[in-house]
Amino acid sequence: MARTQTRERILDTAERLFFGDGIGVTGVDRVASEAGVAIATLYQHVGSKDGLLAAVLERRLDAWTAQWEASIAAATSPRARLLALFDALAEFRRTSGSTQWCCFLATASERPAGRRGDPVGALVEADTRVLTSRLRELALETGTADPDALVGRLLVVYNGALASLLRGAPADPVVHARAVAELVVPA
Repeated sequence: MARTQTRERILDTAERLFFGDGIGVTGVDRVASEAGVAIATLYQHVGSKDGLLAAVLERRLDAWTAQWEASIAAATSPRARLLALFDALAEFRRTSGSTQWCCFLATASERPAGRRGDPVGALVEADTRVLTSRLRELALETGTADPDALVGRLLVVYNGALASLLRGAPADPVVHARAVAELVVPA
């Protein structure tokens, strides 16, 4: 039990620092210090800074996917299930640890893409795959003539909402993004 609590404290601290201050400027020594553990303990739990970042992203992807699926399950029509992306984002932002914006976009912005054998890059790709494939499934349920075009439009709106969180304007970009998405998704 204590080992699990220690690991969660390390991951919570790393998530807050990586996605509040930046991945590149946050050293593992600072994460260990603020988590109240020895650097050796941190390394026992995650192996390296990349291992720490991968563990944070994996946990975040699991939590996000669960929230999105819950929002989809609560929706009452194919159109509402597709728009549930924005409901899930609003709820996830309300209940999860605060970050400046999307952990996956933040990671992608700080790390070169396509590094062979990179577990962090693989998680960023997995997030993109989950997002696009699930949106495509939901778009097909709506009977739209061009599901790929609809998914592309929704991704631009979704990514715009996430970027607006970083910029700080508009004040509630997820609400605005959902309103735009309602115009994009056929009735």
